[in-house]
Amino acid sequence: MGLIGILLALGVLIALAYRGWSVLLLAPIAALIAAALSGQPMLAHWTQTFMPAAADFVGQFFPLFLLGAVFGKVMEDSGSVRAIADELTRRLGAQRAILAVVLAGAALTYGGVSLFVALFVLAPMAEALFRRADIPRRLMPPAIALGTFTFTMMAMPGTPAIQNAIPMPFFGTTTFAAPGLGLIASAIMLGFGMWWLRRAEARARAQGEGFTEIRAPEIDQAVLRERAVTAREFDPAEATRGHQSPDLPSGLVAALPLLVVIAVNLTMSLLVLPALDLSWLAQPIWGETSFGAVSGVWSVAVALTAAIVVAIGLNYRRLPRLRATLDAGANASVLPIFAVASLVGFGAVVAALPAFALVREWVLSIEGGPLVSLAVATNILAALTGSASGGLTIALDALGETYLQLAQETGIDPQLLHRVAVMSAGTLDSLPHSGAVVTLLSVCGVTPRAGYFNIAMVAIVGALLALVAVIVLGTFVGSF
Repeated sequence: MGLIGILLALGVLIALAYRGWSVLLLAPIAALIAAALSGQPMLAHWTQTFMPAAADFVGQFFPLFLLGAVFGKVMEDSGSVRAIADELTRRLGAQRAILAVVLAGAALTYGGVSLFVALFVLAPMAEALFRRADIPRRLMPPAIALGTFTFTMMAMPGTPAIQNAIPMPFFGTTTFAAPGLGLIASAIMLGFGMWWLRRAEARARAQGEGFTEIRAPEIDQAVLRERAVTAREFDPAEATRGHQSPDLPSGLVAALPLLVVIAVNLTMSLLVLPALDLSWLAQPIWGETSFGAVSGVWSVAVALTAAIVVAIGLNYRRLPRLRATLDAGANASVLPIFAVASLVGFGAVVAALPAFALVREWVLSIEGGPLVSLAVATNILAALTGSASGGLTIALDALGETYLQLAQETGIDPQLLHRVAVMSAGTLDSLPHSGAVVTLLSVCGVTPRAGYFNIAMVAIVGALLALVAVIVLGTFVGSF
């Protein structure tokens, strides 16, 4: 009965979330259903299991949600996001429209700009380029997805995406975990994605299909928002608030804050923090934590803070309503982190139920070793929740300690666990019910029927190929 309760609770959560119900409400309800059908005390699980797990997630990652959203809003309102997109458009031109869109998305997201901030700039950029190049509108979403959903979110060394930060406290790693494997995975995803999109473009031209001005009907914004906030760390409702500068900076000025994020993150992760004596973190006053549990979050937080300061300093005159910009960015971080934290709370309740032992045994019994079973478990949870960050945190909360112990027993580098976990979370999270996918299709004016297949090819198939390559290389060669 307990296992039936878990499955029923998951069904309720998925079905109603897909229809636009708030995860803030659904997650505790689903957790209570699972607890009740397992014969467990509901109120105790709500206040003593669900809430501490959700609060721990907020406590660990709110700085990154907050700073990431503020940075994205500063970059947007200063005109820097548009300037970078325009610069790449000018340099590559309409003849390489798909490549221009992919590289623009990659530059923005790898530099720390939140996905939804990037989407609202990339969509009109892609529309203008595809119109000039006479490329079908339906190829806009996969081109944007390739640059924003894939290698810059889960494979590129040092990417400040929240998904790449989540495993750090569990495995004592940094955002630069397994950099060589990450670069190989990035090359596979980018190479496969570009090959597929060029092939799709060539087929469309051969069939006489060109750009169309017809747009799909917009999705209800309230429903869209509820789906979107569990997918990425920016509330799209705040994207239109603040004051966007009509005066754009130069490409170099616009790109400098992105370079600051990468450089400061690298310096903090590899040079500054490892050189400090942080043994005092083990004292009770600091929560008896360790250097490995906090160093990654600290590095990204410092990097984003430095980038915000640089972006404001370079664009102060373009930010006449700076307070409104900062307020919008801060507000944009609140709903996403609480939505994901609620999913984490739900996962904590499920993991605490006696029936979850059957799930744990099944996962750990998957043939292929810890890397394969970790990949399967994380993929399943990301697929069910439609959230890479939610699925990843649930998986690591429930099984992270077990996998770390298995890694120590079998000689697997925790950095390899980190990279496999992040890449696994970023594959099946792009199923049709994903908030990021729904939002992308909506802003591009493309129906799921017309646009989703190519999104799946570049964001799921390409990512799975890269994940398999990393697991195989990690198994036979190790982490590098």
